[in-house]
Amino acid sequence: MTTLLDVLEKREIKYVRLEFGDMNGISRCKVIPSRHVQEKFTEGIDIPLAHFGMDTSSNLVLGTGYGTEICWDDGVFLPDLATFRFVPWLPDTAMVLTEPTYRGNPMTSYPRYIAGKQLEHLQELGYTLLSAHEHEFYVVDAETKKPLHKGNLRSSLSIFRDADLLYAFSRNLTGIGVNVEAFDTELSPGQVEITYKPAFGIRAADNAHIYRTTIKEVAQRHGYIASFMSKPWEDQCGSSAHFCHSLWDASGKKGVMYDPKDDLNISEVAQHWIAGILAHAPAISLLMAPTTNCQKRFKPFSFAPINATWGIANRTCALRLKVKGEVGTYLENRMGASGSNPYLSLAATVAAGIDGITKKLPLPARVTGDAYVQADVPADTRDLPSTLSGAVEAFEEDSVITEAFGPEFCKAFLAVKRYEIEKGMEAQDSGDTEWEFRNYFEMT
Repeated sequence: MTTLLDVLEKREIKYVRLEFGDMNGISRCKVIPSRHVQEKFTEGIDIPLAHFGMDTSSNLVLGTGYGTEICWDDGVFLPDLATFRFVPWLPDTAMVLTEPTYRGNPMTSYPRYIAGKQLEHLQELGYTLLSAHEHEFYVVDAETKKPLHKGNLRSSLSIFRDADLLYAFSRNLTGIGVNVEAFDTELSPGQVEITYKPAFGIRAADNAHIYRTTIKEVAQRHGYIASFMSKPWEDQCGSSAHFCHSLWDASGKKGVMYDPKDDLNISEVAQHWIAGILAHAPAISLLMAPTTNCQKRFKPFSFAPINATWGIANRTCALRLKVKGEVGTYLENRMGASGSNPYLSLAATVAAGIDGITKKLPLPARVTGDAYVQADVPADTRDLPSTLSGAVEAFEEDSVITEAFGPEFCKAFLAVKRYEIEKGMEAQDSGDTEWEFRNYFEMT
């Protein structure tokens, strides 16, 4: 602690943000003057647990376990010092991620806690996870809502025209510890993608969480809104958050998904891993596309999946395997929507993959053609839910996934999802076509 205090003084840090991600993946925080760091970093800071029973617009939902059931009580949020970072767009500010506790015990429904537990289970099997989320998002003028660019996939002219903002994104992401790999403009007006290097363990999800906060705040400082709403406009492309990952040995030194002796160069453990994710794909779609709006990505010929399929370098499938040797072989889970919580998408993928490994599930036939064409899809392939209510039902029916996430999480998360379904239906019945945009665009 003494070293940290010395660093804060040397860097002239005046404020520290104690941050956490809610169920929706939205960053929330309390800010403390740096003179209180020693006290708050030691004792924690009180924050109402009702944050974990809210929708994206901070509407409090009943029946989550974090409202009347505990008299709207506080939890104590303790900083994870391994996540301490300086905030480059606020030169006198630092941030740290926190872990909530309640009455001295970890909050087991906290998405970051769940992700960490699944990674621990994976470690017990002798494996580590190297991963990164691949985010797309829209950028519009904060006043006029005019898109940042007119839309032209990877157009050099668009990148040149938008260079000031895109370079600001890159500089600030790098400054806060997210190692930017590449960026470009996407197909639709105002749509952008910025990728970054993968990381082992929970740091990968931390990077994704911090990435989203960075993008949104830097955009705001430049007079724009950056939105991770998955499908803001019906006639434009959806935004995804593909979860790219690979399995490594316990030391993180050797990739274990590649086998040169296999006909497809896929190891046995990788085959079981893929089979597990496919077996639980309908259930985990709720966690990877968790809003009424996210579900609208799952349409034929949209580059978003519609069924529990896999293929090698096949963008029409739910799981796209890239076979590139021991170090470079990885799996892209394409179910992830940009509006998803990165901790939950990681935890869902790992929980499903672990089940495949422990049960030695056989790998289904791959799709070598078009997964949107029924004739190209293996018999008995299950469709992904196309509505939030369908995804909720699939989740509830999957005991492996619900047990992995725990009863406290399921109670809170499902209460919020049912609330969103109800409000969405009310909006539809009343002809309110802007409900989703109001609810998701600016905050997500």
